[in-house]
Amino acid sequence: MKHLHIALASLAVLAALWPSGAQSQQELVFVGSGRKNIESFRFDLASRTLTRVGLAAEIQNPSFLFISPNHRFLYAIGEGRNAASSSISAYAIDAAAGKLTFLNKQPAGGAGPCYVEVDNAGKNALIANYGSGSFAVFPLAANGEVQPRTAFIQDQGSSVNPARQEGPHAHCLVAGPGNKFAFGCDLGLDKVMIFKFDTDKGTLVPNEPAFAKVKSGAGPRHIAFHPNGRSAYVINEMGSTISAFGYDGAAGTLHEIQTISTLPDGFSGQSTCAEVAVHPSGKYVYGSNRGDDSIAVFGCDLESGRLKFLQRVPTGGKTPRQFEIDPTCHFLLAANQDSNTVVLFSIDAATGRLQPTGTQVESDNPMCVRCLMVP
Repeated sequence: MKHLHIALASLAVLAALWPSGAQSQQELVFVGSGRKNIESFRFDLASRTLTRVGLAAEIQNPSFLFISPNHRFLYAIGEGRNAASSSISAYAIDAAAGKLTFLNKQPAGGAGPCYVEVDNAGKNALIANYGSGSFAVFPLAANGEVQPRTAFIQDQGSSVNPARQEGPHAHCLVAGPGNKFAFGCDLGLDKVMIFKFDTDKGTLVPNEPAFAKVKSGAGPRHIAFHPNGRSAYVINEMGSTISAFGYDGAAGTLHEIQTISTLPDGFSGQSTCAEVAVHPSGKYVYGSNRGDDSIAVFGCDLESGRLKFLQRVPTGGKTPRQFEIDPTCHFLLAANQDSNTVVLFSIDAATGRLQPTGTQVESDNPMCVRCLMVP
């Protein structure tokens, strides 16, 4: 119950930051593309409209973005085909202008980086290199610049699908609750790698046990932790499922408690999963389907961590690669990569269900969307 009380207290803080009057406020929305730019938009909460600001920064293949906990900096990976053309870049955010100022960049250390996040203390950037199957940690300076990497882990092995799992394919690296452990989903190995994580030194050391398994051929992609710190949810790209895990924060271990499909019963088409997110209330979990082109909504039992299907809503476009729950927790923005649209949904606080607002904007090959509350 202690963790639940903490989660509820966090929600109270959230409510204080964004009370009912927040409907008169705006958010700045950054969209990273699979081509060569980061775009910015203004999101007016009262009118539920998105208005293009314009080009925020030029960068090759910024397919994943992350905003620092202090809201001052944005980090983007440059998804190159080889290590020489792959990077992580740092930008200062000009919220008033909706622009980004380039600070610096570092080599990603591997091919095809596909994920970046900043740990909860704001001290390190964590990335995953999909093409070469590796994880890396980069310390962050006080001015936001990315420092040379202090940790690098190269995965080894394969799994049952020779077309997709011929070798390691790291898909995310996430700092767990408390920043004591980091978790890396490797699609090619069907494993969630577990590392002891030192935020001060920026180091990764394999935990014992060093991984948690998912079903062979499932292809784990992303992991999201419940705000109570007792559960985690892995979305499996190839299996079109979400695996719920119980989490032991002292030992850094995961144990599977449930795997549930994200697709309709009897679905026979081609579809792969992409993003997973837990609503800050802890009551709902969301996962995206590319092919079925939908977002599946699940209710979450706060005690057991188990999921129950609630809804599946079309994203109004093709290939929802990533989505974001906005800072007010009232909206979800989905990036439809192959239809060049970002679509806005409202979230029913009482049920967790999504409702299309009718708002969408065009964006060039959108692959990642991030929101920032501004005055």
